[in-house]
Amino acid sequence: MSGSNDLLVLKDEDVKMMLAAQVHVGATNVDHRMAKYVYTRKDAGNHLINIKYTWEKLLLAARAIVAVDENPKDVCIISARTYGQRAVLKFASYTGASPIAGRFTPGAFTNHEITTKFREPRLLIAIDPSLDHQAISEAAYVNLPVIALCNTDSSMNYVDIAIPCNNKAIKSIGLIVWMLAREVLRMRGTVSRQLKWEVMVDLFFHRDPEEVEKETKAAQEPMPIAADPWSSAAPVPMQMDRDPQFGAPHLRLFLQF
Repeated sequence: MSGSNDLLVLKDEDVKMMLAAQVHVGATNVDHRMAKYVYTRKDAGNHLINIKYTWEKLLLAARAIVAVDENPKDVCIISARTYGQRAVLKFASYTGASPIAGRFTPGAFTNHEITTKFREPRLLIAIDPSLDHQAISEAAYVNLPVIALCNTDSSMNYVDIAIPCNNKAIKSIGLIVWMLAREVLRMRGTVSRQLKWEVMVDLFFHRDPEEVEKETKAAQEPMPIAADPWSSAAPVPMQMDRDPQFGAPHLRLFLQF
């Protein structure tokens, strides 16, 4: 798929980031529908995902998202997993999609009586099919296409486009969603493929609220100024003595400690 156009070929820089984020590290179990995406198995028992298929499915998912070009808010991205909620909000911020970060309200896609929570999207993106199963099941009732980040042991029931990757690690989720947002903007023409996207991938990573609070407090506290040992206000006494050998006067410095 990506080999037909040189601009869509997986770059070495992207490969290094995917390997560093452990996108290719799968689970110990494997679903029979995900077996075709597995490259090999480690001695520890984890299956390794072929990132070539990850990139091809990511491009296919980006094309499906760009096809909903009338109203970007018709694309709904959801994550019940805590590690993916920050990535969901950032994806929605840059692409204009509708985010659902946290618990999914049952009936949000099927029950018209829910006035505040009811919505009718045209495309659903799920971070983890096992945790977002309620939203995926309701999407099947209303013939809603589903894109999902699937690990080797993820269920592909009602999933139309599965992006094989590690959907349990913080950096892996953030990187895949960041790359998906980048490809969507590139296909829309908002971001040039010749230039590097200015948005840092770190913004899509989950951060512990306690660590953020500690960093905020540390930044607000004034930095202590170290005392200069050479800026003493007291004068240093000096005395002229004669050298006992040569009889010449010399300075003797008394340091007060």
